[in-house]
Amino acid sequence: MTLAVGVEEEFHVLEVETGMLVPRAGDVLQGLPKGRFTTELLQSIVESNSDVHTTMDALWSDLIQSRARLGGSAAGNGLAVVAAGTVPFAGSGAGRVTPDRRYRHMVSEYRRIADEQLICGTHVHVDVPDRDTAVRMMCMISPWAPVLLALSASSPFWAGADTGYASWRTMLWQRWPTAGPAACFPDAAAYDAAVSDLIASGVVTDPGMIYYDLRPSDHQPTLELRVCDSSPSAETVVLIAAVFRALVMRATARLAAGGSPRCDGRHEWLRAATWRAARSGLEGDLIDPVSHRPAPAARVVRTMLARLRPELEECGDWATVRDLAEKALTDGSAAHRLRRTAAGEDMLACVDELIALTRGPGGRADRVQTAVRTARPGLRRGPVEPIGG
Repeated sequence: MTLAVGVEEEFHVLEVETGMLVPRAGDVLQGLPKGRFTTELLQSIVESNSDVHTTMDALWSDLIQSRARLGGSAAGNGLAVVAAGTVPFAGSGAGRVTPDRRYRHMVSEYRRIADEQLICGTHVHVDVPDRDTAVRMMCMISPWAPVLLALSASSPFWAGADTGYASWRTMLWQRWPTAGPAACFPDAAAYDAAVSDLIASGVVTDPGMIYYDLRPSDHQPTLELRVCDSSPSAETVVLIAAVFRALVMRATARLAAGGSPRCDGRHEWLRAATWRAARSGLEGDLIDPVSHRPAPAARVVRTMLARLRPELEECGDWATVRDLAEKALTDGSAAHRLRRTAAGEDMLACVDELIALTRGPGGRADRVQTAVRTARPGLRRGPVEPIGG
């Protein structure tokens, strides 16, 4: 039972010479196929939607091709696209809203939360038999979502400073009224009733604003993972997609065999686990999804993969996932590697690194002109110290 998977990736639009986030999504998207490449809430972000795939090799190839098309279009305008939860620097107009009635309402209603939505995530969709199954398995998979967040963590910097977090995007994202871990629901009817109540409250306007870390898609038969940062390396996206698919397969089989979610309705630990993953990434403890106690990230990741080995082997993904996970644990999270670059050079070197990683194999960072860098106000040079311990 190999399930199909698709990915949505969000990208920051940067000016190459300065490394600044700029509201020029329209220039990047010019000439690219609509639907495959789209706008987002703010004009400094673009989104790419993959095709649906049953093999990770095909997904990886798709992601690389999409990134190349976006990067090529951006380069023709003196721009670059970057896959990361946040980027170090934002120009004064980076928060300009995309001209759309729904987006303008969101900016008017949510004010600074929307203004500061200068963040990018990766969303993974996996096929499910029906919405009832999707809703019931949310409770079974949610405990593992913080582990996937830790694997993706790529956003240590905000407004030119080190936040002390591996995923500052998570902290910004959780300010939305419906963001974070979902409650448990017995079936799709109960979930849809809760969504209807939220809309009736006036706090959100439509089902698309239900921003849970996991949610059943409103328009296709999939379960969607929404907790992860955008990842500079497409290989990280493939790793997360393969693991998430295995989690869905395991939950589907268990439900089909008459199993049921084991949940006492207490999700305080899960919100805490999400915070811990955002704070530490792969470099510290995570909250073990079984014991709810702190444990080294490497142990939690390896335990998760050991549990999922039958599903990963069924899909032919075991060797790939094992190797990618071990590489991630050895190299550290993207956030950790970016901090190392900032400490050795500066944050603008991090921008160069992000551009190169997003481009993929053979990608070469465009070096920012030293004269432009040193003359640009607010662009700090030299090592950057983390905030806090």
